[in-house]
Amino acid sequence: MKHTWQDFAAASPDLASYGEQRLKAAPAYLATVRSDGSPRVHPVTPILGEGHLLLFMEPTSPKGHDLVRDPRYAMHCSVADSEGGAGEFHIRGSARLVDDPQMRAIATRYGYTPKDHYILFELSVEAAFSTVYGTDKPSRTSWKAT
Repeated sequence: MKHTWQDFAAASPDLASYGEQRLKAAPAYLATVRSDGSPRVHPVTPILGEGHLLLFMEPTSPKGHDLVRDPRYAMHCSVADSEGGAGEFHIRGSARLVDDPQMRAIATRYGYTPKDHYILFELSVEAAFSTVYGTDKPSRTSWKAT
């Protein structure tokens, strides 16, 4: 695993706090790379807990197949309205299939009870960006792992 959510939060606490708030507000959208190289977008419910960013999914999910073959991903939070609502948050990194009962227990403690056959991925955070819309020009913040 490159940079965990905890690593990101330690390096950029304000941006990570904002990102956690936005990712927990509504479904997020996960972009993966299909086998033909084209993008695929999926609504997901990310789980943040104990310094980890996690996703459960069906083992037959196209997004899971994409991530096993090519672990690169991007994720964007939903926005409340066409005016940008509470703002935008997006991250990118790589996914890792996790077969660890302790990680599964962490994910389950933080808001999601999966079916027994669901698979679990941990997502690294290699870059993060936010845009908050106000009355003047948008306020943008970014972080990139070094």
